[in-house]
Amino acid sequence: MTDKEKDLQTERQEANGQKAPEANAGEQTAAEQPTAAEQPVENEVEKKQQELNEIRDKYLRLVAEFDNFKKRNAKERIELMQTANKEVILALLDVVDDVDRATKQLETATDINVIKDGVMLVFNKLKSTLQSKGLKPMESLHKEFDADLHEAITEIPAPSDDLKGKVIDDLQKGYYLNDKLIRHARVVVGK
Repeated sequence: MTDKEKDLQTERQEANGQKAPEANAGEQTAAEQPTAAEQPVENEVEKKQQELNEIRDKYLRLVAEFDNFKKRNAKERIELMQTANKEVILALLDVVDDVDRATKQLETATDINVIKDGVMLVFNKLKSTLQSKGLKPMESLHKEFDADLHEAITEIPAPSDDLKGKVIDDLQKGYYLNDKLIRHARVVVGK
């Protein structure tokens, strides 16, 4: 403290009825002696530093955990994509076995009707297997042309007025998988 500050402090204390401290009588400045108010502040700073370290540690663990989650999720997604068709392929293996048996029978069969029946049985089994997995053919013949469902290959004059703007011929069937369009039908439209 400067001399002027000390004098002002002494005057204030005398005005309040307090005894003025004796100058330079073994007095310590506030910077040299910690006050009671500074002790709790130091404790608070230490507590806040400790809380900050705990929060930082939690944050780093959370970031590492999220990074591991992303890696694990990406790995699972790759595995799922690689084995997504496993169930369908396993179901179709029965049909492949039937086709193999039918080709062996073709070599020795002499009756064309038996061959036709065998091929139809294999074809029907293939269709029923695919339908059980959610495949459904699109019915588009004589329906209104819809650009969202159909791909027009060509337009020809309609044989009758009621077929104008409708599908006259289905060149390639469209298909749904679980009610989601997976292949557009290629059609001929009447004009």
